[in-house]
Amino acid sequence: MADRLNSILTMLEKAPGDAFLLYGAAFEYKKQEKLVEALDYLNRAIAADANMCYAYYQKGQVLEEQGDTAAAAKAYREGIAVATRVNDQKALGELGQALSIIE
Repeated sequence: MADRLNSILTMLEKAPGDAFLLYGAAFEYKKQEKLVEALDYLNRAIAADANMCYAYYQKGQVLEEQGDTAAAAKAYREGIAVATRVNDQKALGELGQALSIIE
């Protein structure tokens, strides 16, 4: 797992604004339960590509794990708005389900 993260971080040195790589780093940090780092990289991924629906989902998941359900709900709502705008029905369903669980 650390090797995958190191590979992603190395690629990010060459392409620091790559939303997919930022999301990948966040996901690897999340798997290692490094939630602060995961949240940082998710925010960076969203800044790089505001249409990345699943970054909002993962952000909500990380915030839930940190015990901040209000912020998680906000992330899910933002993701729902994006999924609606880009017409991503699968993401819309998953974000909506995640939101309904905590509300």
